[in-house]
Amino acid sequence: MTRISIPRRRLIQGAAAAIALPSSFAALAQAPARQFRIGHQKGYLTLLKGRGTLEKRLAPLGVSVKWTEFTAGPVQLEALNVGSIDFGDVGEAPPIFAQAAGAPLAYVGATVPRPQSEAVLVPKGSSIKTVAELKGKKIALNKGSNVHYFIVKLAEKHGLSYADLNLVYLPPADARAAFEKGSVDAWVIWDPFLAAAEKSLEARVLADATGVVGNRAYYFSSLDYVAKNADVLAIAIEELNKVDVWGAANKGDLAGELATLWGLPKPVAELSVNRSAYGTAPITKAILAEQQKIADTFFELKLIPKNINVLEAAGAGVA
Repeated sequence: MTRISIPRRRLIQGAAAAIALPSSFAALAQAPARQFRIGHQKGYLTLLKGRGTLEKRLAPLGVSVKWTEFTAGPVQLEALNVGSIDFGDVGEAPPIFAQAAGAPLAYVGATVPRPQSEAVLVPKGSSIKTVAELKGKKIALNKGSNVHYFIVKLAEKHGLSYADLNLVYLPPADARAAFEKGSVDAWVIWDPFLAAAEKSLEARVLADATGVVGNRAYYFSSLDYVAKNADVLAIAIEELNKVDVWGAANKGDLAGELATLWGLPKPVAELSVNRSAYGTAPITKAILAEQQKIADTFFELKLIPKNINVLEAAGAGVA
């Protein structure tokens, strides 16, 4: 019988490798799976959650998804700042305040402009017929929100200065109560609060944001998460756009789903859905240039403590 001679050194190396294999597999088994923690309000992210398509696409990448519901965008941004979430949705203004406060946010996606989804309302019997007639009148709005920027630019367009505006800062629920009681002369608000006031109070739209501001919604993450998980974020934006595409083609069904989410009558959701615009895409420098204009305006109005460069919240690879 022929004996095969194996050098002693190779035998020792092979034995060492065999001993090392179990520990290598153990290390792989213990390697933490990637997480994608999503903060959401009652809207398109909630619809995406209900479909389960995001989880299916991320599972092959070893990414687990966790959902947490919030009442408003600023609260989501606070959660991002303390490291509790990795992704969320918000309007135009809150991320500007967050960046000015030093939050490590990164813009990762945006909707198409939706100017008809925010407007100035007046009571049905109001004598106010033009924007110029708002001079000196009490105007309710949520301070530092997207509609704050809208009313500033709307006033400019109609020959009014910021000093001409008598702004009363109230959150939506309190603003609606003041509007109903006649404590304010006008209310600057967004959907679905806008549609609800039109339907239930017969409020009249004095002017919407068409030709004034874009009124986009934004999707955000943190700069650190973007650097390590660009593939996850790209898939999330793709899946959100699929919900948008479906919604544009099935507005009746979309209104039904949103009416249930919002706890509002379907006609209110239908009014909101029918005047909205649909489409979500990755962030671009051109879109962030719109945000820079808002940031510059808020700094001029002393609403934020310092001027900011919005591009610093762009992340790498933004076109």
